[in-house]
Amino acid sequence: MTELTRLTAREAVTRLRAGDVSPLEMIDAAAARIEEVEPDLNALPTLCLDRARDRAKAMMAESSSDRDANFLGGLPIAVKDLNNVEGVRTTMGSPIFSDNISGRSDYMVEKLEKNGALVIAKSNTPEFGAGANTFNEVFGRTCNPWGVEKNPGGSSGGSAVALAAGEVWLATGSDLGGSLRIPAAFCSVVGLRPTPGVVASGPSAMPFSDLGVQGPMARNVGDLALMLDAQSGLHVGDPISVPAPPPGTYLHAVDNPVKPTRMGYSRDFGIVPVDDETADICAAGMQRFADMGVAVDDTAPDLSTSFETFEVLRAALYSASHKSLLDNYRDQLKPEVIWNIERGMELNSEAIGKAELERAAMYNSASAFFETHDFFASPCVVTAPFDGKIRYLEEINGHKFGNYIDWLVMTFAVTHLGCPAVSVPCGFTREGLPVGLQIVGPPHSEARLLAAARLFEEASGLAGLVPLDPRAVPAPVQVG
Repeated sequence: MTELTRLTAREAVTRLRAGDVSPLEMIDAAAARIEEVEPDLNALPTLCLDRARDRAKAMMAESSSDRDANFLGGLPIAVKDLNNVEGVRTTMGSPIFSDNISGRSDYMVEKLEKNGALVIAKSNTPEFGAGANTFNEVFGRTCNPWGVEKNPGGSSGGSAVALAAGEVWLATGSDLGGSLRIPAAFCSVVGLRPTPGVVASGPSAMPFSDLGVQGPMARNVGDLALMLDAQSGLHVGDPISVPAPPPGTYLHAVDNPVKPTRMGYSRDFGIVPVDDETADICAAGMQRFADMGVAVDDTAPDLSTSFETFEVLRAALYSASHKSLLDNYRDQLKPEVIWNIERGMELNSEAIGKAELERAAMYNSASAFFETHDFFASPCVVTAPFDGKIRYLEEINGHKFGNYIDWLVMTFAVTHLGCPAVSVPCGFTREGLPVGLQIVGPPHSEARLLAAARLFEEASGLAGLVPLDPRAVPAPVQVG
C-alpha cells in the first residue's frame, strides 16, 4: 500500500480540496492497489478508470466557487454492480445481463458524481443481490481479506472487501435483508442502512417499495458520515425521498458526538440461536457503552414474527420485480432466485395482508421502545465469517434454517422497522475473524446514530486495522 491508499476518506478529501494531491494521482494510487490485490480478492471485477480520468480532468478545469461542504474533491469510489453507471457495464451478477452497458446512472450515482466522487469500479455482488455470500456465474467468488477462503458477506460484499483491502476509500451498497450491514460486519468496516428515502433510489419500476435502500460503506464512521452527506437528498423520481440536511450535517454530528442516555441490547431478539463467541464479543462491546455512563438493559422491540413476515414480503417483492425474468430466462437464474420468485407467485392476499399487519405490529413495538431508549443493539450476524464455498448457512447450534435467507434474521428483522441501522466493528474471534455490532435508532435519526457509533468506535480502537493486505488464512488480531 502507498501513503495515499492508507489515507482515510476524510484525509484524502482534505488533501484533494487543498490541492495537495490531484484526483488523477488518487486514481493512479487506487489502480495500482487494485492490480496488486484483485487476483486474491475479486472484489472489483469491472473497472472504468478511463471514464474516471476523463471526469477528473473536466472537474479540475471547472470553477470551484459553488462547491460546498459535501464536495468530495475527486475522490475515487466503487459502485455496487446492482447500480447503473452511465456507459459502464452493469451485470447485476447475472448471466442475463452479462453484456449490459448502462444508458444512464442511478440517482444515487448522479448525486455522488455531482458532489465530486469519481467512480473507478463496479463491486461484485451475488445475482440480483440475493444472498449474503458474494458469488455469481459472471465473475465468480469474492474473497474476504481477513482470510481469503472465508465468506465476505453480501450482497454488498465486493464493496466491503474493496474498502478493507484499501482499493477504494468509499463504496456504495444496498440493503434489503442486511446487504450493507452483513458484509461490513464480516470485513470489519462500517455500513449504514439509512431510513428509506434518505438516499434516493431509482430509476425503479417499483418506486414506492421501501424494503430495499441505498446507502454508504466506509472504513470508519467519520468516512461513512462524509459519504452520507454527499449522497443523501430529494429526487423527483423517488416519491419517498426526503430533502438533504444542511451540508456537512452528518460529519458535524460525528465530530461533536452526544452520548446516548439509554440503550437496549438483545443477544438474539429471542428468535434464533447466535454463536456463543459472536454473542460474547458483542456483549463485551456493549460494556463499552456502559463504561461511558450509558444505561444499558437487556431489552429490544418485539420482533418475534420476523421470519414469516420477511419471507412473505420479500417473496412478494421478488415475484413483482423478477417474474418476467423467470418466464424468459429461467435456465440462467440461480436456484435461490427461482425459489424466491416462485414463493411470491404462490402468495394470496390474505398472506400478504397478514405480513403487513405483523410488520406494523413490530414497528409499533419499536416506536414504543424508542420513547424510553435512544437505540437498541444486537450482533449483526448470527456467526462470524465461514467457509466461502458454502452458498448459505443451513444450521447453527442445532437450529435448521428454512431457506437461504433465514440466517440473516438479525438484520432483516430490523429491515421491517424502516429504521436506520449501522454495523460497526466490534471485535474478533479467537481465529481472527471480524464481528460487527448492529446499532438501531428511530426513523431519521442518522446523525445521532452515527454519533453513537463514533463513540463506540473510539472506545473499541478497531478503526485503524484497515486497510490490510489479504491473508491466506485468518490470524489472531492484536488491538492497540
